[in-house]
Amino acid sequence: MKSANVPPRPIHAWLWGLIFLCIVVWSAYQPQDTLTWFLEALPAILAAIILLATRRRYPLTPLAYQLILIHAIILLVGAHYTYAQVPLFSELQTWLGSERNDYDKLGHFAQGFVPALVAREIVIRQQVFNGILWRNFFIVCFVLAVSASYELIEWGAALLSEEAAEAFLGTQGYVWDTQSDMFWALIGALTALMALNRLHDAQLKRLH
Repeated sequence: MKSANVPPRPIHAWLWGLIFLCIVVWSAYQPQDTLTWFLEALPAILAAIILLATRRRYPLTPLAYQLILIHAIILLVGAHYTYAQVPLFSELQTWLGSERNDYDKLGHFAQGFVPALVAREIVIRQQVFNGILWRNFFIVCFVLAVSASYELIEWGAALLSEEAAEAFLGTQGYVWDTQSDMFWALIGALTALMALNRLHDAQLKRLH
């Protein structure tokens, strides 16, 4: 029988780490802009360090680990190319006749989707709320706070480095870019709460 503090993982820790490390090495090799790479990759690297430090004391569900890895890959791909120049989305931009590369919207959707699931896991395990409505309301507010905080960080970084401002902000001339980023984070959070609640609950039960 497995110990209670060792999480059941379809992706084992070594495989998770190997995939993450390979993506980091690829992403860091000749990025489009070095400063932008550092700023965009830093959240993924910090998340990996936190997961490594807490994987035995506070293991997460397999679903949470998998989604965090996917989110990290999205961040690292954007860091390598910059969000405005990811090739696949540039092809889609041409095919759809769009005026901008929308890879950043995928990133902000993930910025809502994955933190919502992680926040849900923590508040359920810590028994923070008695009611589902208050719990979901808090999670959505938390995600929007994270999204707003990231926009403020982008703004601050852009003020400090005018050369990297456009690459890091990725506005591509869209005046409502900040607001649409937060909107996509909101959509991501709501999607996660509606689509994954049953699967997540089942894994939470097996975690203990």
